[in-house]
Amino acid sequence: MLFKDQLQFVLQHMKKNKLRVTMTVLAAMIGCAFLIVLASIGFGIQHTLKSELLNDDAITQIELWGDETLAEEDVAYIEGIDHVNVVLNRAEINGMVKSSLDDRTGETNASIADMTAQNKLPSSLSEGRLPENANEIVVGYHYGQSLLNEADLAELERKSREAEEAGSYYDGSEEGYKDALLNKEVNIQLYDENTQEYMEPAAFTIVGILKEPSYDWYRDTSIQFSDSLLVSYPDLITYPSTTIYVDSMENVMPVLELLKEQNYQVYSQVEQLEELDLFFLIFKIGLVFIGTIAVLIASIGIFNTMTMAVTERTREIGVLKAIGASPSLIQRLFLMESTFIGLLGTGLAIIVSYAVSFAANAILPYVVSFAFSDEDLSSYDITFSLIPWSLVVIAGGISLAVAILSGLRPARNATKIEVIQALRQEL
Repeated sequence: MLFKDQLQFVLQHMKKNKLRVTMTVLAAMIGCAFLIVLASIGFGIQHTLKSELLNDDAITQIELWGDETLAEEDVAYIEGIDHVNVVLNRAEINGMVKSSLDDRTGETNASIADMTAQNKLPSSLSEGRLPENANEIVVGYHYGQSLLNEADLAELERKSREAEEAGSYYDGSEEGYKDALLNKEVNIQLYDENTQEYMEPAAFTIVGILKEPSYDWYRDTSIQFSDSLLVSYPDLITYPSTTIYVDSMENVMPVLELLKEQNYQVYSQVEQLEELDLFFLIFKIGLVFIGTIAVLIASIGIFNTMTMAVTERTREIGVLKAIGASPSLIQRLFLMESTFIGLLGTGLAIIVSYAVSFAANAILPYVVSFAFSDEDLSSYDITFSLIPWSLVVIAGGISLAVAILSGLRPARNATKIEVIQALRQEL
């Protein structure tokens, strides 16, 4: 029996039972589509988190743990390592810092940085320059919002109360100092930990303004001092930190390993990426396992369809055996039918899965925004579902394998039918 005759034989019998075969194909499609869409959630979340980390400038940075400023000889050694661009010593100032301009006052956090090292890095300023003297500062993009007068405070309280009653939050963006801040002189009071009071005010000139934060929800009202501030305030309590800037992400791990060998306590987001990949590998395997259960449930329908096909074609099987058809040929005919059902179901499942994935990525941001009464998430690069080719191959392979295995037992039963008994069966 030629292959084209076998193919025609199978297709003819599938046409005779269109309704049953169609329902079986739909069951296989639903099972496979559920597997793909479910696993695509894991791929989508992983893609979103990895993109967030990779787009962060901190991906090429190595943080040094410790509560002391890195010594000069250590800085010189690290800067001498290949692919290290800059070693930046920073320190967070303990307590809030008071600042005043005209009739406005405000409190914010502040830090100290090595401006010589900072100057070697790409500019983080939207305008102005870095401090060159102890009485010069750089302020955050939203620093003006922290400078409030009595009228602003009253208006801020009113709007915050109205927002709270409406179940939302007011960020105070409409209040504060609105004029240009560059080259303005502000009076700043640092907090004295010993006396538990603020020190006498000192005049500082704003010479630079930092770029707007990439996150819309973040308000940067900070102040950055030059490290020469510690000359005037040697008893100022700070929390030092050191950041090592590497030229590219590919070179972060070699530098990191070398520093660990030298007993430096270091950490990088690249390590977090590796941990993230391992976590999502386990997560996706779990999703595939759950999705496979749906495919196995669909296999019951395929098994039932093939069992009915063998029962209905008992006489035909007897005729085939009588004219010399081998058991392997009969088994192959029924396996071909279950394979076709699996192929049709898998093909439709892939089309449906991509459609569902596209719809989810287009609609879910609006649904989530509405559910949480949040701002429009459509402007954020969030991927709820992602279907790579590897997932299609894995899910398609599982679906086809299950379809073939579901038809294997009925196909074997077909080979065991006795010729005489089959020919005696009434049409």
